[in-house]
Order: sequence, then C-alpha cells, then structure tokens
Amino acid sequence: MVLLTRLRALALLALGCGAAPLAAQVSPGPLARAHQALEGPLKCTRCHGGRDGMQAKCLSCHRDIGWLAERGRGFHGSAAAKRATCASCHPDHAGLDFALIKWPDGGAERFDHTRAGWALEQSHARPKCADCHKPANRASPAGALASGGRSNWTGLEQGCASCHEDIHRGALGTRCTACHDAGKWAVTPGFAHDTTGYPLTGRHVQVKCDQCHLASRLRLARDAAGRPVPVYRPVAHATCTACHDDPHHGGFGSDCTSCHSTQGFKQISGAGFAHDRTGFPLKGKHAAVACASCHKDFTTPQGRRPPAASCAACHAPDPHRGAATLQGKPADCAACHSERGFTPSSYPLEAHQLSRYPLEGRHAAARCSACHVKDAAPDAAARLGSARVVLRPAFAACSSCHGDDHGGQLAVRVSKGECLECHSPAGWKPSRFGRDAHAGLTLPLAGRHAEIACRGCHGVERTGLKPLALEGRGPGKAGFVFKGIETGCAECHLDPHAGKFVPSGCPACHDARGFRPALVDAATHEKFRFRLRGAHRATPCAGCHQELAGPADAKVVTLIAGGGKLRTSRFAADTACASCHAAVHGTQFAGRKGGSGCEVCHGEDSFAPAARFDHDRDASFALGKGHGKVACVACHRATQLVEGVSRVVYRPLSGKCESCHLKRPG
Repeated sequence: MVLLTRLRALALLALGCGAAPLAAQVSPGPLARAHQALEGPLKCTRCHGGRDGMQAKCLSCHRDIGWLAERGRGFHGSAAAKRATCASCHPDHAGLDFALIKWPDGGAERFDHTRAGWALEQSHARPKCADCHKPANRASPAGALASGGRSNWTGLEQGCASCHEDIHRGALGTRCTACHDAGKWAVTPGFAHDTTGYPLTGRHVQVKCDQCHLASRLRLARDAAGRPVPVYRPVAHATCTACHDDPHHGGFGSDCTSCHSTQGFKQISGAGFAHDRTGFPLKGKHAAVACASCHKDFTTPQGRRPPAASCAACHAPDPHRGAATLQGKPADCAACHSERGFTPSSYPLEAHQLSRYPLEGRHAAARCSACHVKDAAPDAAARLGSARVVLRPAFAACSSCHGDDHGGQLAVRVSKGECLECHSPAGWKPSRFGRDAHAGLTLPLAGRHAEIACRGCHGVERTGLKPLALEGRGPGKAGFVFKGIETGCAECHLDPHAGKFVPSGCPACHDARGFRPALVDAATHEKFRFRLRGAHRATPCAGCHQELAGPADAKVVTLIAGGGKLRTSRFAADTACASCHAAVHGTQFAGRKGGSGCEVCHGEDSFAPAARFDHDRDASFALGKGHGKVACVACHRATQLVEGVSRVVYRPLSGKCESCHLKRPG
C-alpha cells in the first residue's frame, strides 16, 4: 500500500511540473474478467484519458447502450442514466469476478424495472430475470449491436410477440393488450363478445374460443409452420345450423329457436309443442297409444317424463325369458324389433355379422323365422318364454338346418357328407367340387370331360347314357348318384372300331381333349405291322384308311344311347403297294424271278428313280460301259399293248443288237 501511494505521488509530481503524461501507469487493481483484453500498464489509455473522455470510449465498444441512449429507450435512455457516468454504475478494477454492475437497488432481483420503462406487473412480476433476459428473446436491434459474450440485459422489446407465441397467428393484429393484460391469457379484460355482432348467452358462454374460431367447417389458412390460422371475422352465425348439425334433418325448419334456446338443447321453449320434437317420437303403433297409458300422472317429473330408455320399461315380462342377449348382455327389444310391431323382426344384418354365425351368401336373404322357428312343444313357453322362438338354433353343421338331399350316399366319406365340401352359402348350384377335387377320384376330369355338367354323369335323368343302378340307397332329393358311375371309355362312348382295339383301349390313340385328331403319329405307327417310312410319313391317314375320308357327320352322338351314327373305322388297310398305288406296269413283271412286287425296284421315298433296281444285277441284259450312258427311254418306249392302254415296256425286250441297231458298225 505504501508503494502504491508513492507511485501515485510521483505521477502527480510529474504532471505538476509540466512534464508530459506518462505512457505507462500503475493499475489500481485487476480488471473484471470481461475486460481482461484491456489488462496491462500500457493499455490504460484505451479507456482513460483522451479528448472525448472515458464516457465516449465506453460507448464505442458498448454500441447497444449507445443505440438505446440515443432513442431514449430502456434504462440507459432515461434522463437519470444520461446524467450519470458509466463508471457510476459500472466501476472496474475490482477483481476478475466483479460483475461490472453496481445495481442501484442492491441487486438484479431487487432492481425497480420501472426505471427501464417497463413495469413488471401481474404475471410478469413472477419470473426470474434470466427467464426473460435470454438470447432467444433479444429481438431488438440493440441485441445485434452488443458485442459477443456480454450480458443479455439489453435487446428485449416491449411487444408481446417478441417473447410470447401469437396463438392467433396474426389474425387479430399485433396489439395483444387490446384484449389481454399481463394476468392470464384465458382472461380477456379488454374484450367483450357483446361488442360483436353475436353476444354470447346461455351455454355459449362456456364454449372455448377455438371451438368456433378453429372449427373444421371454416376454411382455415396455414402459417409458415403449417399451423391453422383461426378465423375471427367473418364467422357465420345467422342460423344455429351454421355451427350445429340439425338432428331433425330439416324436419322442423331452420329456426331452431322456435323450440330451443341457448340454455340447452333439452330445454324446450316456444309454442306448438309436438311429441315428435321430444326425445321419444311416437312412431308406428306408439302413435295410437293414449297419452295416459304412459303419462299416468302429469303432476310429477316421473309422470311428465316416464322412463323410455328401454322397451322393458313399458313392455314386460320378457317374452324370451332372458335368452335375448347380445355379446353376453341382455338386449333391449329395440335391438330386434321396431315400433311397427314385434313381427317381422328388424334385427339388422350388420348386427348378425358380429354374432357367432355371420350370414353369408343365400343365408343373408333368408327370413329370420326360417331359422328362428317357433317351438310348438307343450313345454316351449317354460323353456323359451311366451314368444316360443328359438333364438339360438344349432349351426355347427349344415345338417343342423338342411336335410341330406343325397340320401346318405356321402356319409362314408371323411367329411361325413358335410355340405360345405361341395357347396357354399352362395347357393347349391353350381357345386364347387371341381376339377381339382375330382382329381382324387377314380376318373380325373381332363379335357372335354371337365366341360360336362355334373348332372350329365351323376344325374338320374342323364341323357344318352344307360340308366344308373341304384345301390341300396336312393338318389335323394337332389337326384344325384355317386356310386357305380362308369369310368371306362366304351361304357359311355360308342366304339367305332367294333371292338378291334379293346385290349389296348381308347387311351392308346385318343385323349380326353377330343376324338380327333388321334394321338397316333409316325412314331406310334412303328408298333403296327406297317411302319411308315419315307413318303408314307407325310401321307394323311385317310390316304390309306379310306373309311376316314369324306365329311364328318355334323351331329355325331358318341354316347351309347345316342341316335347319331359313327363312321366305322376298323383300320384294316392292305399293306401291299397295289392296294393303294395303281399297277402302271400291268402284268409285265408277273412270274419274274426274284419277285414281282413294287418294293423289288422302288423305295418308299419316291417312285422315280427306281432306287432298288440294278440293271446289271436284276435284268437279263447287262448295260456295261457302252449302254450305261444310254437313256432308259431310248430302249423302254411307250407302246400300244392291250386294250388301247399305252404302257412303258420293260419286259420282255430282245437283247439282240439288231433289235435296236439297224446297221452294223463299220
């Protein structure tokens, strides 16, 4: 301390003697942490001294304070703050941890906020300083002027939307105080709905604003965040139906106030009361009931409003003896009946679909009484109630309701003849026992067989087939027989081959797609006694089997009892060449040594040339080298022979030279 005093004295002495100011000074104490960049004996002049004084240098760094002071805003813009110096509230050289603020009232939480031009009132008085003075709320330009790292005491605006969300999305402007104060948002002391074109009365007073001004029926715009913007004006209110659905669907006109008021829907007002306007309109047979039958005493609330929540309140005892339940709970009469009468039942199909037996297909069109029959037994009333109706008939199997129309023929099957194996609730016809199911039986349905109606084979009246032999049981009501059905081709189809191919059967040459074309091809023909080789492979079947030639009968009936005709086809064709091919050589080769058949000289590919004939080997006249180049027609000429038929003569021909050569050589 002594050293500090001496240094100060030396400095004053130097100044008093007219010497120049010292460039370096001795600091009276360390600077606050925010001013650490200014620490050092050579940096004092950055804040102290100079022509403009220290006040101007403070504002050169703290530009946000200068901005507020120039505009008279906030604490620093007040007259008291302008008269004071910065150092009066913000002294330095008090140590690193000094906050640089000497609060006028002894601390931030005790500061009189009125000095800043913004009194903290109502709900604003409760938050702590840091709840409002935070970077997120610094909406003023002063906030952008403040150097980084400094406090958040400046930069706040007085507009509500600078800190609070505008839940009206700008629909009512920016002056929130026109309706609200700093108390509660839900309370609007500055707004009265009575000042609008629609004063709120009765139950309307309890309705929340958003129920009307954010209603889905309004065409709501969206803000930048995608949130709906409430509509405050104009909002349609000329009629009640602008906001409320008309439960009467226009039946009583559009003026709801003729019966109702804003005190509540159930409080009826207005003249001309009709029972149809109550919660219990009189319909059906109720319309013919005398008022006194229900309203026995008009002097009591019970008499004015008799119980009508359930039918049982008036109709008793229970005609179903407790059996009328839905999902395990007792059901009121209205679940199955209407005011028109107890019969027919009005139990809806949609409700039946939720039961243990949903109605499908034809069941949905069945009358209720067809399944829920009346029991005529003497004890039925005691068991089922006075209505005697069976409400829960058995339904585990089709046979619970339906008789066996097939006379028990299918009882031996694994399904025990259950109808669903072949039929569906959509109807008995057509049967769903189709090709795939039939594949597991003796005769799979393939080709044309799949196109035949079930009754064509199994019906007792089947046309074109022999009568079915009934084994023990009758065909039943349906008239179908399932046992003893033919599976062999010849049992249903005529045999045009007269039994010639019985051992091999029809499948050897035909399939179920049709009788023609047959499956026989050249490869199959190899198994027969005449194999198809050469040009024979391209010959149509009817070329050899002439019984196949000619147009087919347009109405061929192939069933045994049919009246049509089939062309008999025995396939007994002669294998000799002459049976198909004309004998162009006549009898020239009859008795020839080595054979006289066509195959001796000709092959199966073509008639010419005679591929198997060798003149040197097979003829009595060898050609040799000289005659080998002579054309055949030079010796074998067409000559008039027998009965004017011109044929090429191959034999007998003379082998002598002079028979061809008239002159001898030389």
